Amino acid sequence: MEVFKELYLDKNSPQPLYMQLADQIKRLIEENKIQRGFKLPPVRRLAELLDVNNTTVANAYRFLESHGYVRTKIGSGTYVADLAKKDDDIMDQIKLLDRGQLVMAPGTINFASATPSPELFPVEDFKTIINEVLDRDGGIAFSYQESKGFRPLRESISEFLLLYGIKAKPEDIQVISGGQQGIDILSKAMLNYGDYVFVESPTYNGAIAAFKSRGANIVGIPLRKNGIDLEILEANLKNKRPAFIYVMPGFQNPTGYCYSDENKLRLLDIANKYDIYILEDDYLNDLAYSGEDIKPIKSYDDNGRVIYLKSFSKIFMPGLRLAFLALPEKINSEVIAAKHITDISTVGLTQRAFDLFLRKGLWKKNLEYIKKIYSNQMSYVCKKLESIKGIQFEKPSGGLYIWIGLPEGYSSVKLYAMCLKRGVLIAPGNIFYPNYEEDNHFRLSFAALSYQEIDRGIDILSDAIGELMENRTEEKIMPLI
Repeated sequence: MEVFKELYLDKNSPQPLYMQLADQIKRLIEENKIQRGFKLPPVRRLAELLDVNNTTVANAYRFLESHGYVRTKIGSGTYVADLAKKDDDIMDQIKLLDRGQLVMAPGTINFASATPSPELFPVEDFKTIINEVLDRDGGIAFSYQESKGFRPLRESISEFLLLYGIKAKPEDIQVISGGQQGIDILSKAMLNYGDYVFVESPTYNGAIAAFKSRGANIVGIPLRKNGIDLEILEANLKNKRPAFIYVMPGFQNPTGYCYSDENKLRLLDIANKYDIYILEDDYLNDLAYSGEDIKPIKSYDDNGRVIYLKSFSKIFMPGLRLAFLALPEKINSEVIAAKHITDISTVGLTQRAFDLFLRKGLWKKNLEYIKKIYSNQMSYVCKKLESIKGIQFEKPSGGLYIWIGLPEGYSSVKLYAMCLKRGVLIAPGNIFYPNYEEDNHFRLSFAALSYQEIDRGIDILSDAIGELMENRTEEKIMPLI
């Protein structure tokens, strides 16, 4: 307790007290003044020592836990994060992978990335479009657009949305610089520290990072094959009121699952009943290989309950960050303010070019082309995976991901480390949970790979899984007691 007597909180500082406390405890950890496994003082005791209320200390502890510095054990207390050194090294690598900062060795076969192969980008069509925009608009094409987005593009998107059964006026369209920015500016516009956000469990790791950055309390609701578990969702809503529920109903990342229409309608009913927003991330609905139309939840929304996010970047050209939000009128002003302070406006030339790309039907043409390629690749990869003993998966009917289960009790983190040593990168299941919870699943994507790389990579994966199975006693996840 002695080390905590050195802490000082300035009640006249504009920085919130809980953040001052979190920063100082973080410094104690980083400077090794308190070691891994050290039990922090109980909330009430530290609050009395520092002459603050219990909420200040509790919020500081929650912030530290959300950023991986401490762990709370129910009924026991809060401890400085304690991992074995070997596991630390693996987790450091995984966190770099999670943030897109892992530097891979040349020749690594990357099953973790869903970025399409550059060979599929519509370079010639886009070159023609760019020249047409520059001939038409000249230097104006490089000027700032209004924060809301280039008006003709918003009109094109409004027409485009009718194909999905969504009616949205151009005034309700917010153009953004990629899907991740959409999640980020909505977090800025709608979240205060300590607010709840409900997410599917597992869910997209980029969304987790955005919500954590705002100090949100993330509540995971189990995801079933037909959608989010509505009974568990409603049970949580009876004592927690989230700012919104984040869902990805079509070819969900990481599982590839699709919500049933019944689940979508019931989810919308629950949102109306409890007066909460749904943030619907339409990430890959367009990549349906069986020919069915994936209806967004937004298409059923008559009450302004759904915030609809759609990215063009993943299928179009990832480096040209472009997406949009179809917003309920009530939150328009908050979102545009958050967009303005983030980057003022999305690149004007990109907006003008994509407007023409949509109007000329080139989006649809390119989409049909890449769907055929990805559909064939999905079938090929799944056929190869069937030869690996001990794993479980279901072939998705679209998207770019396959969610693969190891037998109960085996660690996908261990498999990740074994594969990486062999020059293959997979996405371990724990990165898709808020606190990196251990999981026996991993995500495989084939979007960036050739058939030759797929063959070699799956052979290596098969060997690694075989070795993991042989070392059952060592590799098994030990139950928590």
